Amino acid sequence: MTISPKETQSEGLMTFGGHLEVLRRMVIRVVAVTLVLACVIFSFKEVTFALLLAPSEWDFSTYRWIEEFCRKFDPGFRFEEFHVDLIATDLSSQFMTHLSTSLYLGLLCASPWILFELFRFVSPALLESERKYSVRIVVTVYLLFVAGVLMSYYILFPVSFRFLGTYSVAERIHSTITLDSYISTFVTLTLLMGLVFQLPVIAFVLGKMGLVRSEFLVRYRRYAFLIICLVAAIITPPDVMTLILVAVPLYLLYEVSIKVIRFTERGAGEDGAVA
Repeated sequence: MTISPKETQSEGLMTFGGHLEVLRRMVIRVVAVTLVLACVIFSFKEVTFALLLAPSEWDFSTYRWIEEFCRKFDPGFRFEEFHVDLIATDLSSQFMTHLSTSLYLGLLCASPWILFELFRFVSPALLESERKYSVRIVVTVYLLFVAGVLMSYYILFPVSFRFLGTYSVAERIHSTITLDSYISTFVTLTLLMGLVFQLPVIAFVLGKMGLVRSEFLVRYRRYAFLIICLVAAIITPPDVMTLILVAVPLYLLYEVSIKVIRFTERGAGEDGAVA
């Protein structure tokens, strides 16, 4: 005896084709929202690139904050001015960079909507308890990603650009950086920092699955520090200051991950005791 699609839908179940249709509509909505935001960002070219190019200026807000803090101890402290020229070497490079940057920022601005659409797509298959944890995980993922992006924008990228852009092996050699190189480095560092900040979420999921124990992370803490330094050296430009600025937050996230796994273990123990 076969069950017709109408009988399946009447029982509250959805066919495989129905799931594909829901997925298709979700993808269309996500793409539409992303493209609309990208077009809006593309229209505000001056504001967009004023924000993107701000970390390359010698008077960027991060440097002013450091100066104000250091002047409490040394009133004469001040960063030296520096100027690095950005150039375009191809005829269409500025337009293509403008277009690709608008798409990237549109996707970044649409990320809350994308997460909402993904959660709405998978939530019918989750239990009530799983749905509660899923909401918290989705919110935490987004907040950690934003924290990683902000750290890259205000700390990691400005320091990296200041060091590498002004580094010179001789006085007669001056750096002229292409716009493509600037934007690609900016996007790469931003995405990487947004992703590596997901370490506590990954630890929470692995802890809930019982694949990682807090004792294991504590026992191999020294090795983890070495691995973190190695990863930081790979994903950052080749200078010690940038490596430290990336390695320290990553190690702090590692310590937070230990606390998170201990929390999941404590919760699992309480659930077992109640059972």
